[in-house]
Amino acid sequence: MPTIPHKQSRRMSLIEALVNIAVGYAVAVAMQILAFPLFGFDASLEENLALGALFTIASVCRSYLLRRIFEALRVRDRLGGAWGSPP
Repeated sequence: MPTIPHKQSRRMSLIEALVNIAVGYAVAVAMQILAFPLFGFDASLEENLALGALFTIASVCRSYLLRRIFEALRVRDRLGGAWGSPP
């Protein structure tokens, strides 16, 4: 008989989210440092860090809004909305 996996704790969800944001920020800054010169942009390390922070904030907002939209669609679907009948 297969076992049912445990749900992720709130603490681990927070840790996962924070690590995801940190890694995304590091990747964004590294890509800027590598890609900007290819397009003729000359940005200092401080400018790259600030721009990476802005992109990271935008990404967190986008991710949050999409999660809320999909959660609303999921709830509407369970209530028999436009996406189909309840399970």
